[in-house]
Amino acid sequence: MKRLVVVESPTKARTIRKFLPAGYQVEASMGHVRDLPSSASEIPAKVKKEKWARLGVNVEDGFTPLYVVPSDKKKVVKQLKDALKDADELYLATDEDREGEAIGWHLLEVLKPKVPVKRMVFHEITKEAILKALDQTRELDTRLVDAQEARRVLDRLVGYSVSPVLWKKIAPKLSAGRVQSVAVRILVEREWERLDFISASYFDLAAKLEQKGVSFEAKMTHLGDQKLATGKDFDEKTGKLKEKSGALVLDEAVSTALAGRLKDASWRVSEVEQKKARRSPAAPFITSTLQQEANRKLGMSARRAMQTAQKLYEQGHITYMRTDSTVLSKEAIEAARGAVEARYGKEYLSPKPRQYAGKVRNAQEAHEAIRPAGTGMRTKSEIGLSGDEAKLYDLIWKRTVASQMAEARLLRTRATILAAEGTDDESTFRSNGQVIEFPGFFRAYVEGRDDPSAALDDRDSPLPALAEGDTPGCNAVDAVGHETKPPARYTDASLVQALEKAGVGRPSTYASIIDTVVRRGYVIREKNQLVPTFTGMAVTNLLAKNFDRLVDTDFTAKMETELDGIADGSEARAPYLERFFNGPKGLEKQIETGVETIDPREISTMRHVKWGDYEVRVGRYGPYTAAPDGSTASMPPEMAPADVLEETLRGLVDANDEERVVGIHPEAGVPVLLKAGPYGPYVQLGDDDQMEDKKAPKPKRTSLPKGTEPGDVDLELAVALLGLPRTLGLHPETGNPIKANIGRYGPYVQHERTFASLKPADGDDVLKVELDRALELIAQKRQKAAPLRTLGSHPTSGKPIDVFEGRYGPYVKHVKTNATIPKDMDKDKITLEEAVALVDAKAAKGGAKKKRAPRKKKAS
Repeated sequence: MKRLVVVESPTKARTIRKFLPAGYQVEASMGHVRDLPSSASEIPAKVKKEKWARLGVNVEDGFTPLYVVPSDKKKVVKQLKDALKDADELYLATDEDREGEAIGWHLLEVLKPKVPVKRMVFHEITKEAILKALDQTRELDTRLVDAQEARRVLDRLVGYSVSPVLWKKIAPKLSAGRVQSVAVRILVEREWERLDFISASYFDLAAKLEQKGVSFEAKMTHLGDQKLATGKDFDEKTGKLKEKSGALVLDEAVSTALAGRLKDASWRVSEVEQKKARRSPAAPFITSTLQQEANRKLGMSARRAMQTAQKLYEQGHITYMRTDSTVLSKEAIEAARGAVEARYGKEYLSPKPRQYAGKVRNAQEAHEAIRPAGTGMRTKSEIGLSGDEAKLYDLIWKRTVASQMAEARLLRTRATILAAEGTDDESTFRSNGQVIEFPGFFRAYVEGRDDPSAALDDRDSPLPALAEGDTPGCNAVDAVGHETKPPARYTDASLVQALEKAGVGRPSTYASIIDTVVRRGYVIREKNQLVPTFTGMAVTNLLAKNFDRLVDTDFTAKMETELDGIADGSEARAPYLERFFNGPKGLEKQIETGVETIDPREISTMRHVKWGDYEVRVGRYGPYTAAPDGSTASMPPEMAPADVLEETLRGLVDANDEERVVGIHPEAGVPVLLKAGPYGPYVQLGDDDQMEDKKAPKPKRTSLPKGTEPGDVDLELAVALLGLPRTLGLHPETGNPIKANIGRYGPYVQHERTFASLKPADGDDVLKVELDRALELIAQKRQKAAPLRTLGSHPTSGKPIDVFEGRYGPYVKHVKTNATIPKDMDKDKITLEEAVALVDAKAAKGGAKKKRAPRKKKAS
């Protein structure tokens, strides 16, 4: 008997094949084989003229989705149908969540099998788990399919209905999304808080004391009976002391003078308090906490963390990574406790097995927590992992093991010390210390924090032995200045935490949401921070003022609960969508009103007291500032709004006013202009009048090379720059031209498809570089890019497939398709057949992405 098993990816298929008995054929569907149309070309001709066709959802007939097989999936579907012809049974082994259930359902709808169908689910890819899943198959859960479909339809209705309003009222290529717009609003509100923030300055004193030869530090808290001000005593919007604070604000002069007097004053310990504390380990990872800790500890974005986790799962190293459950199986607990005893000793075990309850708001269907797969609890080195996979696996291993370890026991000491007691300068100082009496789970894992200034629990900071009445010596007293800080911008970790706390979206979607808002230009990454752009602020402004419910966290969280009701059968899909879209307060009515009433100029204009009379607007070509006299200047798209001041905007306008005519081009006979753009100064051939004629070509522009100041530009230099690219000569082997030019990343030389950067530090100049030097740079670049070996020709294209060593590991390349060689394959032994499978799988995925782009553009 032959059985066909279908999974989502080639990697997962490869891993499962190792554990299945003879007679099982495993194939990959490459994700969804059907979806809503991503472009007009995918809409079937028979419905193209329907009013609802653009949405891909029949809003006139129960919100029935219009599913199509994308062109890049037709080959996959044919392969699966061919494989099914010889099969006696079909096993759907897609992931065990809503998305996996939906992929399985679409496979049934497309393949239309005439043989028995079984649904097999597992949360780890081990031999035991796979064989158990074969014995415990079930039917497809149509309620999960309905819940996924409702979300997909809802997302399409929001995106394809609201996005055109953004195009008309702000700028083309913008988009709205059911969850992404809420995420952007959270980031934008924090940026406005930072912009509103006014910093305050205050001082306190720090003393360096000594008791019996042991030094320690103490911080001043009171002068006499009056408490000294700290950051929380100041109003964030005025920078002034809060009315009911009652705290004393010391300035630099007063604090410096006081420090000088206290240096030689008497010091006495007035009180010593000691408290014992215990710390319990955090629960094993769920999707959201894995993303947060990977960001805090490893600097990984949510997307990078989930991509790495996906690889670990598909290779059989960890359990399923999209889960809301902190539960560990009995076998996993026993394995973790065994690892603790073997590596740390029996005294580091918790007294009894520790199981964690409690779930996140709007939790998905229950799974097990994320942990190392199987019962071996192998370490990263025992498995042979490297790079990101090793780092993330190690984090998961440590968190799992720590969950079964003993509590940490701490002894905390707080000493109160009086200086200049009984005088007008009497001051109270405090010193805090901590000693770890027993590290417990600290030996394996300590949870990270979003505040970089916060001390971690596993740090010893002991005080000397102090008792009431002791008189420590004073070595120094310093006046220490402080400034209040604006609320911190969100990171991947803190945004994931905020979305989860609010019940918005699903942890499994957070990575793609953050990635989407960054790609859309609503947010930029600045180090580890997520900084909203002016475009993101304008979009949020429009949505908040006209479609408030769509960006309201409570409404969106309630929507998640209602969608969960579809999954558990308490809510019907069609009536719910009807209320949302067609009801009296439905989305369609809001769109009609918005298109008529929204003032494009006003909705995309932002003002703030810190900008004076200057305004910031977002137009078709990005953000720009408008001065009181009407003059304007483009703004760099990546400029952080909360960092902009009036002088910033004035400087941009003034720089724009400095544009000048360098001279008349000797050949073209038109002016050569020196202009300032959002990415720096550039020279332009001809003025902007021809821009009014949309059919006329845009004026030629060339950026000034790095290090060239606008004042250095004369007509000769400008003409030379506008003459780029320069042809240096012909390549001696190919006879094709070699050119020099300036690109986005600086000056370079080019031969065919090889681009080699010039090196100004070595004396390279794009206007002077000669053929010999260009040949040398191109040869160096090609040597670096040479393949390790050529495997042969692709059976379809006839083009070669090569093996390369890349920045992130070995890969195979076929024409423009690069596919990573999995860890379980040896780059020196990979066969042509294996390489063909890898590049074909990657090409299918790449094709899917390219097909999605038009849909995003249309709905953006």
